[in-house]
Amino acid sequence: MTLEILTSDLLDGVRHGFFTRRGGASSGIFAGLNCGPGSSDQSHAVATNRGRVAQAMGVGPDHLLSLHQIHSADVVVADDPVWTERPRADAAVTLRPGIALGILTADCAPVLFADRAAGVIGAAHAGWRGALGGVIEATIDAMEASGARRDAIRAVIGPTISQRNYEVGPEMLETFLAEEAGWDRHFAPGRGDRLLFDLPGLVLARLRAAGVEAEWIGRCTYADPERFYSYRRTTHAGEPDYGRLISAIVL
Repeated sequence: MTLEILTSDLLDGVRHGFFTRRGGASSGIFAGLNCGPGSSDQSHAVATNRGRVAQAMGVGPDHLLSLHQIHSADVVVADDPVWTERPRADAAVTLRPGIALGILTADCAPVLFADRAAGVIGAAHAGWRGALGGVIEATIDAMEASGARRDAIRAVIGPTISQRNYEVGPEMLETFLAEEAGWDRHFAPGRGDRLLFDLPGLVLARLRAAGVEAEWIGRCTYADPERFYSYRRTTHAGEPDYGRLISAIVL
């Protein structure tokens, strides 16, 4: 099976892709294109999968860079095409051609950024903690520091869990309201005291509030097991681990 790569016209002219699980070498619960070195999948399968992604992005395997993601607002500048170890951060920016920035997700929101005219790209991992903590704004700030113009940056949110499948408790709403009034608009009533949280809506709102033109690709990771890995779906199924999708962008 060949790779399936989702793209957006908003990033037209910059090579990018939101990869599904199709076309990979992993098997079992990881079946498909598992690109997560932190998973318990066989290391050679993950390396093969990442090699296929690198080839699709037009770079060597060691030029596909990804992070040790920690649900933070930390951003690194990738000015070296080879990392000896993955930085502990949740976003990266670069203005160096030939470096593919990769983000790993399994329900959280991958966000790819580009200012094509300035030659600056970025990639961020935005779970609810990172989004609330400012990873979107920090990525935009880092791009501006590298020469991008805020009004020229375009951003696309890749496959992520949709509101109808993201059930949370009332304590999460309290956490949001303690940070800023009005964030309750990203919650809808669920069963009993449960709420349904709109992660892509939150990320999109923060991008637009920061002055960046943005869109969500409109694909739910939880609802489509044939195409996407999902941490929450794995948890509900009682499986011991899960694959990680990759989203990547390169100048």
